[in-house]
Amino acid sequence: MRFTGKIVWITGASSGIGEALANAFAEEGAKIILSGRRIDALEKVAAALGTESLVLPFETTDYDALPATIETAQNWKGKVDILVNNAGISQRSLALDTHPDVHHKIINVDLLAPIWLTQLLLPHMIAAGGGHIVGISSVAGRVGVPLRTAYCAAKHGLIGYMDALRAETESLHNIHVTNILPGSIRTNVSRNALTKEGERRGKSDPAIDNGMEPAECARQILEAVISNVPELIIAEGIELNIAELRQSDPEKCFAMTAAMGAQIAGKYEEGDDD
Repeated sequence: MRFTGKIVWITGASSGIGEALANAFAEEGAKIILSGRRIDALEKVAAALGTESLVLPFETTDYDALPATIETAQNWKGKVDILVNNAGISQRSLALDTHPDVHHKIINVDLLAPIWLTQLLLPHMIAAGGGHIVGISSVAGRVGVPLRTAYCAAKHGLIGYMDALRAETESLHNIHVTNILPGSIRTNVSRNALTKEGERRGKSDPAIDNGMEPAECARQILEAVISNVPELIIAEGIELNIAELRQSDPEKCFAMTAAMGAQIAGKYEEGDDD
C-alpha cells in the first residue's frame, strides 16, 4: 500500500491506460479522482475500484470552466498529490491531406489542455509542500511517426514543457515530473484517432491490437512515480529500438522512419488505410 493517503487525479480515466492507472493506484491505497467526458464510463470505473473515489467529468479544453474544476478537486480531500495528464487523442492521416482544424484540435487536446490544467494546479501543489506531475506523451513524442504529424507535434511539445517544468520546480518546490512515452498499448487509441477531415477513424491497427496490456503499462508507470523517474519509455521491439536510436544514432533512426514512412504513405495515397 505504497500510496496510502495520497490523492491521485487521472484525466482520460474512463478506459485504456487511464482506467488501468486508476486500478493500479487504488490497489496501492490511493484515493482517486477520475476525470473524462463520459460520466457513465467514469462511474463504471469508480464502482470497480476498491478505494474511495471522486467522479469529476470535464472537457479538458473548456478553459473557462477549469478553475472551478480545480477547486472541486482540491476541496474533495484538501489536496492533489499526483496529477496524471493522460487524456488525449491520436491521428491517422497524411500531412498533405490533413485539414488545419485537425491540427488545432489535437494540439489543443494533447498539449494546451494538459499544460493549462498543470499550470492551474501547480500553485496548490507548491502550497502543499510538493507533488508529482505525470505527462503521458508517446514514443511519437520522441520520434516522428508517419500519419501522426499533429500528434507528434503535440507529444513532442508536452515533453518539452514537462522537462522545463521539472527544471524549475523539482529542487525549489519538491514537484517531481515524470514523462511517460508509451509505444503500442492495447487500447482504443487508433479507433478514436482523427482522420484527415477530423472524423473518428473507427478501426484499430494490428500494432495496437498486439500491443502491451494496459495493466502492464500502468504497473511500469506506478513504479516510475515511486522512484521519481524523470522519463520512461514503455515500449517493446522496433518501437523501443527506434526511440532509443533517436538519442544514440539519429541518422539511423531517420533512415528507418523514412523507409517506414515511404511504405505507409504510399499505401495511404493509394487509398489503403489498413
